[in-house]
Amino acid sequence: MRILVQKFGGTSVDGRDCMLKVREKVLVGLNQGYKIIVVLSAMHGVTSNLIKMASSWAKEPDRAEMDVLLSTGEQQAVALFTMLLKEKGIKSRSCLGHQLPIRTDPTFGSARILDIDKKAITDLLKRYDVLVVAGFQGCDCTQRITTLGRGGSDTSAVALAAVTQAELCEIYTDVEGVYTTDPNICSKAQKISMIDYEEMLEMASMGAKVLQIRSVEFAKKYNVPVLVRSTFSNEPGTLVTKEKNSMEAAMVSGIAYDKDQARITLVGVKDEPGVSAKIFEPIASANIVVDMIVQNPSKNERTDLTFTVPRGSVKDTLKILGKIKDDIGAQDIFHDDNVCKISVIGVGMRTHAGIASIAFATLQKENVNILMISTSEIKISCLVKEKYTELAIRSLHEAFGLDKDVSKACESPLA
Repeated sequence: MRILVQKFGGTSVDGRDCMLKVREKVLVGLNQGYKIIVVLSAMHGVTSNLIKMASSWAKEPDRAEMDVLLSTGEQQAVALFTMLLKEKGIKSRSCLGHQLPIRTDPTFGSARILDIDKKAITDLLKRYDVLVVAGFQGCDCTQRITTLGRGGSDTSAVALAAVTQAELCEIYTDVEGVYTTDPNICSKAQKISMIDYEEMLEMASMGAKVLQIRSVEFAKKYNVPVLVRSTFSNEPGTLVTKEKNSMEAAMVSGIAYDKDQARITLVGVKDEPGVSAKIFEPIASANIVVDMIVQNPSKNERTDLTFTVPRGSVKDTLKILGKIKDDIGAQDIFHDDNVCKISVIGVGMRTHAGIASIAFATLQKENVNILMISTSEIKISCLVKEKYTELAIRSLHEAFGLDKDVSKACESPLA
């Protein structure tokens, strides 16, 4: 049995006309001899409206009941789309997360997939040509409905592709693929024909909204090829796959940015063993993600410690630091919300030297001051003042030659 998974986001199913375009994509796969699992998000705006409704009914809506409510958006979408398929004479049925079932842990609002019943899906595909599955949802061991969090339909699709050993997972959206940077900031951004899982993980972690980060983690773990493309055109998309030969890999694949950053500085902290633990353990216990960390050289047994957290976590972080300020000997605490993290990403960094020097020299030429630096094997990140975001992105994009045609268009592996 040859299986193809196709996922369509909210803008792709926003009304009957959009769903007719989705049906055309499904027909292409059927004509190629595939059994198809279609994963749908709720129609555009439906989930947001449900959240607003819940907030008007309760000041702090129960998380389990919120999952029951929010899952109705996808239920509506799969039912309506299956009607369109049956109207065309296609053997199909809709499936909700708990019907397959897609088993998750009981973390309502951000559940993680534990298991999917492969035999149940295979049996259904023997009876139907198309299964229309509600994305974003599953159920825990007590049969309670759970949701997977923001962008969870991507994760649903890749997980289904992994468990059924589908030949490809197509993610249809309102953009034509993954770009070298945000086209809204840099008009010379180019569509990437093929990108490595690790590069895509870095792009997703930096806020690129094309793919949800957990879906990329799934794809990498189970080696699922993912093709990102547009519902509204027949343009080739971007294939997310395993690492290319390092000799062929581009030096840099993209420039990403994250404005959801805030910088916090502790001045005059005691420079002694255990102080860092006293600072970061309570922050971690509050589920606050710390990203970049820089400690200045010690002076008179005192040091300054600077780190970044998401902007929405600043208030809670400052409360925690206020409680331990005297214990760690901090003389003062400062924070700055007007910063942005710019990252140069590419697996080619493993075999190309001098990436950092090019990035730093480029920013220096534009008089953009670097506040903090962090690196990984395939990423160099610089924290800069937010007002320099667009200038930094455009200049780095040009410096690494990304304004040129990065590669030929990628046809679907199934074509």
